[in-house]
Amino acid sequence: MEDKINIAIQGNKGSFHHVVAKEYYKRDFSLVVCETFDDTVKALLKGTANQAVMAIENSIAGSIIPNYALIDRNQLKIVGEYGLSIHHQLMALSGQNIEDIKEVHSHPMALLQCKDFFHQHPHIRLVEAEDTADEARRIAENQLEGIGAIASQEAADLYGMEVVASSIQTIKNNVTRFVIIQSEGHLIAQESINKAALKFILDHQRGSLAAVLNVMSDCQLNLTKIQSLPVIETPGKYAFFVDVTFEDFTHYEKARQLIAIMASEFKILGEYAQHQR
Repeated sequence: MEDKINIAIQGNKGSFHHVVAKEYYKRDFSLVVCETFDDTVKALLKGTANQAVMAIENSIAGSIIPNYALIDRNQLKIVGEYGLSIHHQLMALSGQNIEDIKEVHSHPMALLQCKDFFHQHPHIRLVEAEDTADEARRIAENQLEGIGAIASQEAADLYGMEVVASSIQTIKNNVTRFVIIQSEGHLIAQESINKAALKFILDHQRGSLAAVLNVMSDCQLNLTKIQSLPVIETPGKYAFFVDVTFEDFTHYEKARQLIAIMASEFKILGEYAQHQR
């Protein structure tokens, strides 16, 4: 019998991170609830958690750039991913309707993803909070009338809240990609790997990035994500974070070796199986 693993998430029970943990892991696990993404990393580094679930990008709001830096700076490894369709529910205490709600509290990302809905209800004041599900819990526990939360259906069910309006996100096909991270190796078997997350820094000269992209193309890699971040110690220099998919590991391995030669710094953030939605 396998030992139960500890999974760290940012947010409370009922958060979207919790939903992903339940859907991704096909075995029993213990939840390690953390207030911030920094705290999830600390849980990994201290050994309180075996793995963590971390949001990395959203199809509406884009990349969560600080999380790229957290993974990189703390030498973490990406060992999996999960794409979750996000349905934001506006919830409040039972018996209230949209006209009764004067304030809505939620995470800034959730508020941003629902801004068009609230343009239609200008009487509602939007208040930023640390976590979606925790606001639902707080409203329920303190019986706060006139205050709503944006959170998951799971949070509404868990804390006994009533959904006032369903799927209020601006773009209905709203997907957040989460990565599964851990503090050290033991990655999946090579035959299961068809996606990689890489970081490289190039010398500041014309055509250097184009040359790397040509290598990826020649080696039949599909570039699915590219994100640049400034190198703080060297103004004007940038680190590139890329995701690539591939069908043949040997093609990827060749590209990896060539890019390592071309780059002034090269790092594998993770090699894992692409999530099929």
